[in-house]
Amino acid sequence: MNIRESVVHTLRCESEIIAELEKTVSEEQIEKVMNAFLNCKGKVILTGCGTSGTAAQKIEHTLSCVDCPALFLSPANALHGGMGVVQKDDILVLLSKGGHTEELNKMIAPCKERGALLIAVTENEESYMAKESDLVLKIKVEKEPDEYNVLATGSILATLAVFDAIAIAISHMKGFSQKGFLKIHPGGDVGKRLSEMK
Repeated sequence: MNIRESVVHTLRCESEIIAELEKTVSEEQIEKVMNAFLNCKGKVILTGCGTSGTAAQKIEHTLSCVDCPALFLSPANALHGGMGVVQKDDILVLLSKGGHTEELNKMIAPCKERGALLIAVTENEESYMAKESDLVLKIKVEKEPDEYNVLATGSILATLAVFDAIAIAISHMKGFSQKGFLKIHPGGDVGKRLSEMK
């Protein structure tokens, strides 16, 4: 396989993964997560390790952009005092493809004791993380684009796509307006375009 064939193969695989989400992701699970976010009296805290942690940071930013207060909590920092940020009425979203991330599992009991609602985002509904969480959002892909099926590429894109859809739906449910977005995002080209549209 030459360079062009490899690139085209990956792009096609990833586009197919996104297209399949409409059939594979549970509408009921998405609705429960959305309702939890919409009714949250605290803040949404996202956490994950490695690639899942990077995805969690992107999701946190997107939610904040639609006026759903969110932040990222590093699992390493959480286990060394950072869990103090987790309060009653908060939502803790744990991202782990396989559901066996040790650092996240160690956060579960203390965060439940602090009164947070736990949402597991994983492909493994039988994992400890999923079973101990209040809600589960299962996001599973048949195969990653790489030949060894080990790089979390398509699966992370799928997770980001699902949360993009959730964030945009939340903005509709909240009646989030251009004016409201400008207050949150006054900087950069986006802020400039929003200002010009007033």
